[in-house]
Amino acid sequence: MLLRRLFSVLPALVVALALGAPLLPGKALAAPVQTGHIEVELVAQEAGAAPGATVFVALRQKIQPGWHTYWRNPGDAGDATRIVWTLPPGWTAGDIVWPTPEKSRVGPLLDFAYTGEVLLPVPITVPADAQAGSVVTLKAAAAFLVCEQVCVPEDAVVTLTLPVVAGMPATDPAWGAKVAETLAKAPKSAGLKAVFNLQGGVLKLAVTGAPLKGADLSGAFFYPYSGKVIEHPPEQAIERGPEGLTLSLTPGYDFTQGTPPTQLSGVLALNGAAYEVTATAGAIPPGAQGLGAPAKAAGASLGLPLAVAFAFLGGLILNLMPCVFPILSMKAASLTAHAHDAGKTRVQGLAFLAGVVVTFLALAGLLIAVRAGGDAVGWGFQLQSPPVVAALSLLMLLVALNMSGVFEVGASVQGVGSGASGDGVGGSFLTGALAVVVAAPCTAPFMAGALGYALTQPPLLALAVFLGLALGFAAPFVLLAFIPGLLARLPRPGPWMDVLKKGLAFPMYATAAWLAWVFSQQTGSIPLALILAAAVLTAFTAWLYGLAQARRIEGKGAVVPFVLAALSLVAAIALVVVAARAAPAAAPSSVAETAPSGPGLAAEPWSPERVAALQAEGKVVMVDFTADWCVTCKVNEGAALKGQRLADAFKTSNAVLLRADWTKRDAVIAAALAEHGRAGVPLYLVYPKGGGEPVILPQLLTEGLVIEAVEKAAKG
Repeated sequence: MLLRRLFSVLPALVVALALGAPLLPGKALAAPVQTGHIEVELVAQEAGAAPGATVFVALRQKIQPGWHTYWRNPGDAGDATRIVWTLPPGWTAGDIVWPTPEKSRVGPLLDFAYTGEVLLPVPITVPADAQAGSVVTLKAAAAFLVCEQVCVPEDAVVTLTLPVVAGMPATDPAWGAKVAETLAKAPKSAGLKAVFNLQGGVLKLAVTGAPLKGADLSGAFFYPYSGKVIEHPPEQAIERGPEGLTLSLTPGYDFTQGTPPTQLSGVLALNGAAYEVTATAGAIPPGAQGLGAPAKAAGASLGLPLAVAFAFLGGLILNLMPCVFPILSMKAASLTAHAHDAGKTRVQGLAFLAGVVVTFLALAGLLIAVRAGGDAVGWGFQLQSPPVVAALSLLMLLVALNMSGVFEVGASVQGVGSGASGDGVGGSFLTGALAVVVAAPCTAPFMAGALGYALTQPPLLALAVFLGLALGFAAPFVLLAFIPGLLARLPRPGPWMDVLKKGLAFPMYATAAWLAWVFSQQTGSIPLALILAAAVLTAFTAWLYGLAQARRIEGKGAVVPFVLAALSLVAAIALVVVAARAAPAAAPSSVAETAPSGPGLAAEPWSPERVAALQAEGKVVMVDFTADWCVTCKVNEGAALKGQRLADAFKTSNAVLLRADWTKRDAVIAAALAEHGRAGVPLYLVYPKGGGEPVILPQLLTEGLVIEAVEKAAKG
């Protein structure tokens, strides 16, 4: 045994002597030790230790496949790793920083374990009088219980040689980044508030705080520091709330036979995050409950190929949704400009495709980044921002004025799309971009499952799904551009094209007015007045710019109208900024005042508590998740959710309509949409009489379909 240990250490000694590591400052040296089923060594975050500083030294375990070691609370069986340090005089070691463990089920038991490679960092305090230029050796005696079907106690004595350096030591090139990553991912206190309450035979643990708002709470699990406060194997049921969650735990020995604790400490692990919590006895707060259990996002089990296929189909169908109708005029004008020039038409088709793809991926990337930052946002989030809505309204006004011939921008940017002159590449690209910005907030059939899958995946997989959506959305226009036979049916170029373009400007005027109305719903009347004034200045800018263009063509001076146009544009932008700042703080949409949905039928404000209360009364409940910027939603409200026939059906079926208005950001609504696998609106739910899961209605409604669903729900 002695000879084997000597030969195992000999290579490291040879390397050390060859490099002169113990003699040269600025290097850390350690040698791995094989214990049988684990390779063990000490590794450092820093390549040296500065006097008076703290250096993190980690016990690295590379565990044999199929085997595991244990967390600080091993669970139902096992034993935690223990470290006994031998340090130079004045040096002290702190507690282990334990990474979040894995759940390991062995028969009826549940253990908390580590597999593969794990680093257990420990803070080592360096005395202020440590001599710079010296070399110290840190020694740790580690004991493990390593298990597969059987458990084997193993131990190792490992050392790490560190130079003492003046100033800030460099990061260890081999292990510094991995130790830093382990420390960054380790559970930390994040200002969460936690209470527990023993209700009958169930121990309720409620946790609330900013990190949990809008977070993915599916799979949440509480790892207690003590092995006696809860029974580990039972499932931990999750109930969501607008501010956090409540876990239903099975009380353990301390609650059933021993002395109930005054505190309940441990780690709350979510998907990709973990937090230290310390709960005290108390009542469960309303913010930790009321939204039901997390549901797997619709489409979460689709798999990438099927999700991309669904996204492509959803993008195709999105072209038929009312959201896209205002943009059809831009597409039509762009097509007619070069309908009989196959080469230019194809170039425009590819430019439109590029605009759609780039904008879709940009919006998707921003959405993923914002959600990763903890904000509860969904698809269409850009139109929940009043400044963005105001800017889009004025941009659509400029597009309409351009199509009306008030001014020209390069190749008539439809000037953002008509391509009336030149190749119109830039215009076609911007047409695609604008189509996405305005149309993407709505969802079409097949999109819901695809988006539900995408928002549960890593960023690259999510972007692949959004790419499929973009390709489907752009496909009809691109195919039309590449099929000359279809375009050849159009009349030959002539004056009719200019008439058509000017006629198609009016849907763009309507879009600008609609966006201004959306802005007013988000902000109020005073900011709306400022935006209307900005619209007048924008139109004045366009007229001056067109006048300057005409004078320049005639060979006359154009400096004055150009300067006046620039000043007018600056004034319009200033009014937009003032309007955005004058907007009042957005009240939660879900607590809006009751508003009539149509003759004889009123929609009450939605809340999870209101749904539960109405179900308890035995009523049928229909929930309309909507937003003022969602054209499909407004079409459905006008065509299917009004009228005396519908009101009579609701009265006969003892049904109530609730409206969840997502025009402004609302974390509670976002969480409810996510529960049903949706990232945007519209969403229509019908809860049956007597309780139970809701039926999800199609995104395009008819009055008959709604009445049929309500009457069916009334039968229980």
